[in-house]
Amino acid sequence: MMNRFEGPGSGEARVRYLDGDFQVISPGSFVRCAVTGAIIPLDELKYWSVQRQEPYADAQVSFERETGKSAGTRDR
Repeated sequence: MMNRFEGPGSGEARVRYLDGDFQVISPGSFVRCAVTGAIIPLDELKYWSVQRQEPYADAQVSFERETGKSAGTRDR
């Protein structure tokens, strides 16, 4: 017997990241953040890089990946 988290589409999805949208290539219920490895449910995915084709857990992680700096640091 399968529970609600098992079965087709319950694993990690393969996704193509587009401008303002994404396309699911292989079914799944989540992707992993390219920086932290955190699980991101597809219905909560908001941040990604079209150029790098990778998802991010949140805005701060996306910013840090783009700039190479921590959001809490300042230029001197």
